[in-house]
Amino acid sequence: MTLVDLWAAALALSLLLYVLLDGFDLGVGMLFPLAPGEPARRRMLAAISPVWDGNETWLVVAGATLFGAFPLVYATLLSAFYLPVIAMLAGLILRGVAFEFRYKTVRFRLLWDAGFVAGSTVATLVQGTMVGALVQGLPIVDGRYVGGPLGWLSPFALLCGVGLCLGYALIGACWLVAKSEGEVREFAYRVLPWLLASLLAFLAAAFVYAVLIDLPVMRRWFERPSLVVLPVLGAVALAGLLRGIAVRNDRLPFPMAALIFLAAFGTLAASFLPYMVPFSITIAEAAAPESSLHFLFWGAGLFVFPITLAYTAAVYFIFRGKVAGEAEYE
Repeated sequence: MTLVDLWAAALALSLLLYVLLDGFDLGVGMLFPLAPGEPARRRMLAAISPVWDGNETWLVVAGATLFGAFPLVYATLLSAFYLPVIAMLAGLILRGVAFEFRYKTVRFRLLWDAGFVAGSTVATLVQGTMVGALVQGLPIVDGRYVGGPLGWLSPFALLCGVGLCLGYALIGACWLVAKSEGEVREFAYRVLPWLLASLLAFLAAAFVYAVLIDLPVMRRWFERPSLVVLPVLGAVALAGLLRGIAVRNDRLPFPMAALIFLAAFGTLAASFLPYMVPFSITIAEAAAPESSLHFLFWGAGLFVFPITLAYTAAVYFIFRGKVAGEAEYE
């Protein structure tokens, strides 16, 4: 494995961990207004409070890796997605502030609850829209973005944004099943079938839309029929999720939902390879000079990335198991 391959793998792992980990707490934020009452909302926040801010670390790691190891892609994507990135960061900041401030007030609690929901929804919608824009293809000429401030915006991209909202809400409900008891657990089980049905409807609509507009990425499936292994893995995970919901096995839904996300992430990555920006910039073209990659390896590669990974694993190990009874975030 070359240093370019190593940093590409590190970037992929960072993005996957961010989607899985921050995805479920963003999903809890979007489920917040559907909760059966204030005590349930407090316990929902207690289920994510030990880990939610640490989850966002992986977005920082992914951004730093992209900036240091693949500066051409960083510059291109930031030029294209300047407005949505600003909107995403504003949503994440609003969500963080609202998370803390709702406990410091009674009079304005509804306002901060609305901020928590809005921040979670905006951040997720924007992330999904950016992924959809990448899948559809950005207007890039000679490695430079030429689409203007809204060149990324399209109906397909917005559809993907809605789909990611459904996906994050699904994995958020699965997290509540795994971590909660009583009415919060029952609430999560009630919404899971609806979320799952909505997500499957989105996948069907996205596939039909992609065929109708003849997305270039669809042609890769005919060139690489072995890619079907990944959707099959997703289908197996879907069956496991349905089984977990049917028998009320609290340990099954979250890992199965995570496996569905892993299959979807792997499908996209494998469809794009060897491109980082499909179908304009390859991994090799985007990589920083060898000397820069070596410099990054002896700092971030040997220390920052492993320490962040170890910290994440330690936090989830320490706070394993369900949130006790009436425990609340204070």
